[in-house]
Amino acid sequence: MFRSSATASNAAHAGDLEADTRVLSNTLNDMGTRWLIGSKLAFMNMGESMLNSEFLELLPPRRVILELSPQLVPSTALVSRVEYLRSLGFSIALDDFSFEAKSAVLLEQANYVKLNVQRHAPNAFQVLAAHLRSYPVVRIAERVETQEHFRQCQELGLDGFQGFYFSHPETLSARVIEPAFANTLELLNLLRRDASIASVEKVLKRDLAMSYKLLRYVNSAAAGLNTQIASFAHAVTVLGYNKLYRWLTLLLITAAEDSLAPVALQKTVVTRARLMELLGQAKLLGAEACDELFVTGMFSLLDVLFDMPMASIMEHLQVPEKIKQALLRREGEYGHYLQVAIDCESEAEDSGLARNSRALGLDGKQLNAAHLSALAWVEELGL
Repeated sequence: MFRSSATASNAAHAGDLEADTRVLSNTLNDMGTRWLIGSKLAFMNMGESMLNSEFLELLPPRRVILELSPQLVPSTALVSRVEYLRSLGFSIALDDFSFEAKSAVLLEQANYVKLNVQRHAPNAFQVLAAHLRSYPVVRIAERVETQEHFRQCQELGLDGFQGFYFSHPETLSARVIEPAFANTLELLNLLRRDASIASVEKVLKRDLAMSYKLLRYVNSAAAGLNTQIASFAHAVTVLGYNKLYRWLTLLLITAAEDSLAPVALQKTVVTRARLMELLGQAKLLGAEACDELFVTGMFSLLDVLFDMPMASIMEHLQVPEKIKQALLRREGEYGHYLQVAIDCESEAEDSGLARNSRALGLDGKQLNAAHLSALAWVEELGL
């Protein structure tokens, strides 16, 4: 459900589309479906505008139940849309159900029906619950707030229960960084022109927030994948241009200007990432390893950006073990490259740069050339 702040207890004055869009964006990009949902099912309130939006197809359909208001007026077109969403694997729930509600037209499409135990007199509630036995739906009692409510619903043989008797709602919040507006627009234009993957990857490589959100999304349950992806080119290939275009549009319309990463920090992480990639190339590592070195550098300051321990961030981000070791402990093969990149930023003579470079088998000439090239590359990006 949408809440405008950590202290809000209702949706305030947000319109249906704004509320639905914020919930969708937060679920996909700022919290992540794998962490938020896990192996469970998520009931998400949906207004008519979002039901008709292609943004819904960014969600993991087998994990999401689309919950429809009793005030929803089902036109012929909307009924067809609900049928299509069910064909994609989404389940449908009818909230606060009664046979007099406008949404009752959708009963044949419903998988779940929620019955408000406080809205009906006990006898009427019993009749309603009994009537629904003849339909192949899961009957859920809602607003169960007392032991008497629970006992009544149990005796009627309802399938599920929801309400304050079990737990109170918890408001979740997340620190958010947003991609640069210009980068998002440029990517949308590239995708519209069916530009090369290399062109798309170039933009992703200069935007920390976008690269972080993309890899987290593509590795989440939302993408339905069984393999880890740490390359931007691989992520773009797996998602496809159409799905990537929808995802970027969602980012664009939900971005907050005050959430942009500081320019100085962006320059630091992109320089660090490019330097690590170039050092990997100097050591004749494969393309996959060089891509992963770039990602390691890009994500090495996420703890600073989010103002939280790197270990907590790793709980929300699926990356290969080599990247995780480097980010958490500066250990492993990538950890050495990351430490060299960090040493290059230090003016202290005892920074350990020479020692760490020798550990990788890099001489001063190779390191200087790579560092200058990385700095020049970042200037060309215009950061």
